[in-house]
This record gives sequence, structure tokens and C-alpha cells, in this order.
Amino acid sequence: MRVYDVMVRDVTAVTQDDSVENVVRIMATQFLSGVPVVTEDMRVIGFVSESDIIRAAIPGYFSLLQSTTFIPDMSQFLKMAAKLKDKPVREIMAHPPLVVNENASLAHVADLMIKHNVKILPVVDEHGRLLGVITRTNIVRAAMEGYL
Repeated sequence: MRVYDVMVRDVTAVTQDDSVENVVRIMATQFLSGVPVVTEDMRVIGFVSESDIIRAAIPGYFSLLQSTTFIPDMSQFLKMAAKLKDKPVREIMAHPPLVVNENASLAHVADLMIKHNVKILPVVDEHGRLLGVITRTNIVRAAMEGYL
């Protein structure tokens, strides 16, 4: 079974000039964990996820800590998150993006998702244009239905 058998074709994408606030709104209203970032001709140039947004709002030194549970006040996080609102998504998106071809095997995509700890991947044609996305849920559903 291949990606094209289970991918989601009706997909939402954003441009690199969209504000972080707009992207968060899109993700929240459509229950998405991330969205592809595309050019006018639908070439995928990036990807922005919930993790990218949270990472951009957390002070840099937090990544050096084992845990943030001892921090009594997250006001600094909230202030930094508020500063992100009007920034263009290009400032926080992952680029170059990890993408897969529609002819890739589901086993290959599952391996990529595990290795890179991602939930969703853009599916592109041979020119890098967005065709859809594939999620871990798509792969698990295919496995449960006996398609892998």
C-alpha cells in the first residue's frame, strides 16, 4: 500500500507571510496539529506545527533544563507567545520541510514519522507541489484494516 491510497487530499495550507496568529486560528478551528507552508504555485517550502509555535514561545534556556515543572509562573511564556502573534510564519516554520512522495510505501512513511517525531507529513509531486498530507492516524487505520 502506498501513500496515495490513504493520504488526505483536501488539505489546508498557509503562505510564509501568514501571521502566526492566523495559522494558530486555522489549526485550532480545523483541529490540525500542523500545516504545510506553500508558495503561490503550491510548492511546499516549510511546515509549521504546534511544537514549532510552542518552541518559539519558550525562552531559549528552557531547552537546557530537564524539566520546567518547578517554574512557578509561566508569564514569560505567555508574553513571548503574545509577541509571536503578528510575526510571519516564515520566522518559526521548519524548513526545508520533511516531505514524502505519493508513491512512497506506508512502512517508509511510518519509519520517517517515528525517526523525526512528527504526526503529519506533506505529500508532494515530483515538482514539490502539495498534493495532500498523511498522518499517523492514516497509517494506523490502514494497518488496523490490514492494508500494510
